[in-house]
Amino acid sequence: MKPGTPAVIALVCAAVVGATAQGAVYDIVIRGGHIVDGTGNPWFAGDVAIAGGRIAGVGRLPNATARRIIDATGLIVAPGFIDLHTHSEMPLLEDGTAQSKVRQGVTIDVLGESTSAAPRDGLKEEGPPGIIPQDWTTFTGYFDRLKRRGISMNAISHVASEQVRRVVMGYDARPADAAQLAKMRALVARSMEEGAWGLVTRFESGGPAHPDEIVELAKVAASYGGNYTSHIGSEGFEQEKELRFAIRVAEEAKIPVHIFHLKIRAKDNWGTVGQYLDTIEAARARGLDVTANQYPYTAMNHGWSAFFPVWAREGGPAAFAARLKDPAVRARIKTDRDFITWAKEHGWWEGIVMGRAGSPANRKYEGMRLTEIAKVRGDADPADTCLTLMAEDGGRISGMFHAMSEEDVRAVMRKPWVAIASDGSAINLEAQGVPHPRNYSTNVRALGYYARDQRVLTLEDAVRKMSSLPAQILNLRDRGQVREGFAGDLAVFDDRTVGETNSFEKTKSYATGMKYVLVNGVLVVDKGEHTGARPGKPILGPGYKAPAGTGAVSR
Repeated sequence: MKPGTPAVIALVCAAVVGATAQGAVYDIVIRGGHIVDGTGNPWFAGDVAIAGGRIAGVGRLPNATARRIIDATGLIVAPGFIDLHTHSEMPLLEDGTAQSKVRQGVTIDVLGESTSAAPRDGLKEEGPPGIIPQDWTTFTGYFDRLKRRGISMNAISHVASEQVRRVVMGYDARPADAAQLAKMRALVARSMEEGAWGLVTRFESGGPAHPDEIVELAKVAASYGGNYTSHIGSEGFEQEKELRFAIRVAEEAKIPVHIFHLKIRAKDNWGTVGQYLDTIEAARARGLDVTANQYPYTAMNHGWSAFFPVWAREGGPAAFAARLKDPAVRARIKTDRDFITWAKEHGWWEGIVMGRAGSPANRKYEGMRLTEIAKVRGDADPADTCLTLMAEDGGRISGMFHAMSEEDVRAVMRKPWVAIASDGSAINLEAQGVPHPRNYSTNVRALGYYARDQRVLTLEDAVRKMSSLPAQILNLRDRGQVREGFAGDLAVFDDRTVGETNSFEKTKSYATGMKYVLVNGVLVVDKGEHTGARPGKPILGPGYKAPAGTGAVSR
């Protein structure tokens, strides 16, 4: 039997509770809190006991003794939050304390999107050198690096189809031949056996260039009990087409499908999100396991290159940077229909913000909108400003895009199959540039602004969307609830004060109201302050196979 299966959870629960009944002292008892158990049920008063890294008792435990008693009177005791969509692969290696996440109760980050930490067979680093050299090849190598450096939260990773394709084909845009597809399938299989949880894809606007390849790779992930997660590229004028492809994968690969940051962008599209919600609900009514997540903001964040035409980016970042140096190419881009359409989807020039420059010379513009930068530079057309800056910075500018409506955010949030996820990273206050506020506040914004203040959600449902729902989506069987035998990942907070302290204008500040956070039974946040503890670990997927002769357990 594998750890994480119901039978093993029951055995662990019996062993831990049985030992306590025989007189053992708990490690920690959280006493007198209002327990919101993650299921969506109403809170109840009680205590939570931790022993051996797991929850050993839940309910009224008046005679329990422990090495540490935490008085949770007036506080909420909830499961640790699971962030289904993050970019923390390198940030966790650079600063394993994961400050921005654990200070708002996140105990698991799910990694992987357009790229994943592995496979890296034959790949070299691109762009400026990072703090940590990417000198591993496999997920095993990456996970070993996480364990050696130490992390304050747990980590799960998907394997990215784009990463797999680049290992096999580089930036060749042609369809894979039979031999190349076989290599890609083998890399997905290897990644699943190394602990990846499923396949993740990221498309340009309009969907995948080679849809049949994606279906075949998803079938491999399905054979290992994994899921399929899709970052759709349009979320605007071509969203229906992309959703229908994700549903096709669910049908043909017979695999659960999860959609990243469901939304509708571009002012011309505001108010139409209901039709996309209906598309997903129709798929679910046919018996397809399709879910989604969202971040609770009206602005998104990624590279400016995302609204440039695909032809300009062919061949990878170096080729894109070279093309931007050619005035004739920039003139062609400026009049390209896709460039104009996708820039409108991104909020047009008044909605596009520079978050992080590619060169020191342009850092003075960080935090400014393109219209503001154009005015400072004396440019008549902000499109020219955009193209010039991208040429100067080799296409490496990223930032925020104010492109969504508050009403649409709330409509998506009310759906029971939509989880809360950040699309952010585990960072600290020294992060470069002007990062999106979601890095520091996604979860507490859901608890404070949307649940307590705006009453879009109940407190119990906000917690469910960040705990048991993500666990269900991942088929993660021993986390996401305050339940005996489950892992000791807990968030203890004051629901009267929990919330964000940052904004789009001042993005770098930590959440407030989160009093205690436990990861695998160890206090990482104690009385609102990070303890420096690093009890986190990689959580390995359902297809994991321990290397022969290691004696390691499968998960």
